[in-house]
Amino acid sequence: MKRMILLAAAALMLLPVAAQTQEAFPSYIQVNGRAEKEIVPDEFYLSIVINERDSKGKISVESQQRDMIAALRRQGIDVEKQLKVANLSSEFFKKKSSVATAKYQLQLGSAAEVSKAWQALDNLGISNVSILKVSHSRIDALKEEVRIEAIRNAQQSARTLAEALGQSIGKCFYIWDSNNDIMPAYYNNTLTVRSMKMMDAAGVEEAAEEEPLDFKTIKLQYSVQTKFVLE
Repeated sequence: MKRMILLAAAALMLLPVAAQTQEAFPSYIQVNGRAEKEIVPDEFYLSIVINERDSKGKISVESQQRDMIAALRRQGIDVEKQLKVANLSSEFFKKKSSVATAKYQLQLGSAAEVSKAWQALDNLGISNVSILKVSHSRIDALKEEVRIEAIRNAQQSARTLAEALGQSIGKCFYIWDSNNDIMPAYYNNTLTVRSMKMMDAAGVEEAAEEEPLDFKTIKLQYSVQTKFVLE
């Protein structure tokens, strides 16, 4: 009998502890939120390499550079702002296997400009042209927009599930954002040049104006894990 009384007393003492534990760790719902956005790139970065070897040493780098700048200007490109020297190599004492080279980076704003610039360079015999990367001028702001959409998606999902049970959600007390920085999409230069050459066979000048290169969109995807209090 005495033992039963002691057990009952112990149980009564544990009730406040259980209530505090329930209050400290309330019922909750855990959901994942997702969002994505596809954007059309408006920044294209091209690598251009001028090499005397391409003309078998007959045309200097300086001469090719002047012709390149003139050709790009005819396409409406602001070379002072959009063309940068990436690397310049010129040896005063050349060996038979060593020639002068110059590397440039050209920034363009559309696929149509890329097509026209590539054709202008190809007409000059400058064929060492590749695409470094594509991006968007508002890429950072767009990333934040997608991240916010992901957390709102999580909140709406939690609300929908809770209402199905006749409950509601309270504060969000846990957010796990494991996303790495979303980088702009990179493209296969070989495929790009191949498509350009296919266009060349069918007449690039018309194609550049009517059917510019079809670049992929940049896809931004975010996901978050959240926990909301159930009320």
